[in-house]
Amino acid sequence: MSALIAIGWKYNTDLEVFLFTLGTVVVFWLAHIYSGVVASNLSAEHRGKAVWAAVLASARHSVGMMLAMLLPAVFLLLATVGVLDEYVAYYLALWVGVVLLAVLGWVNAARRSSHWTLRVLSSATTSALGLGIIWLSTLVH
Repeated sequence: MSALIAIGWKYNTDLEVFLFTLGTVVVFWLAHIYSGVVASNLSAEHRGKAVWAAVLASARHSVGMMLAMLLPAVFLLLATVGVLDEYVAYYLALWVGVVLLAVLGWVNAARRSSHWTLRVLSSATTSALGLGIIWLSTLVH
């Protein structure tokens, strides 16, 4: 998502970037739900489970991802309606995405009962990957 923001900001209006980002988030979430349903139907323990139940379970499982991806979009919306300056909104959206990745890295390591040093390393790694994606997308475009 941050890559979309970094690229779109130079070439599109605030509204176009917001709508494109929001649309991409929704499509990505639906694809994630679909893949979860397909994966659950392949496992022996879930075979025969109603498709709708599998869709709901997959949607519940991925709702956090959807919410995390929407948070940067809020800043884009604030730029679109004129509440925030365009550059402030874009930088906030990009950095919120990086911070969210750091938090997800920390939480993921904490769930494994990792020592705090591994939590910091996981947090730094996930945020560095996010920064790398932003940097690479701006180089390509």
